Amino acid sequence: MGPDEQDAPENPDDPIEIALVGDLTDQESDITEKLLAVPAQAECVLYFNSPGGSAYTAVSLMSILLLRGIQATGIVAGECSSAALWPLAACQRRFVHRASVLLFHPMKWQSEEHVGLAEAAEWSRHFGHLEADMDRLLARLLGVTDERLRGWMQPGRYLTGPELVEAGCADLIELPLPGSSA
Repeated sequence: MGPDEQDAPENPDDPIEIALVGDLTDQESDITEKLLAVPAQAECVLYFNSPGGSAYTAVSLMSILLLRGIQATGIVAGECSSAALWPLAACQRRFVHRASVLLFHPMKWQSEEHVGLAEAAEWSRHFGHLEADMDRLLARLLGVTDERLRGWMQPGRYLTGPELVEAGCADLIELPLPGSSA
């Protein structure tokens, strides 16, 4: 079975399911290709278990979802932290369970070893704007106030699935236990 076949739904009317697992930066090409395979305005289900990745990867994946009008349902199967929060926030429906974990924190920047002072100063200026813009957008997409988001970001806080539900950002799903009727 080829890689494209494994993501195709069994029933053509079922939404495409895509797993966002691990560092998003390492998976960006694969995830982007899968998102572009979802027809514009169509439905898909995204399963999250990611510690995040690059802010630019987050912006790219979120943009693809929003610009193409993809009706995504996001399910936090494990962790959805850092940069992974932006594609989750772009989902029309978000689901978590009691063991779901989400880390909100201020953006972290990295630099190459040999960066000149002028380039570092420009990066610092750009980084400040990028962080503020992305935080405002994340708050809007999640439907929370900037103040509430800042409270989660400073100094960085792990939220549980039920806490995200309490904030009105997601719905709680119960995991079916073996032997129980669903």
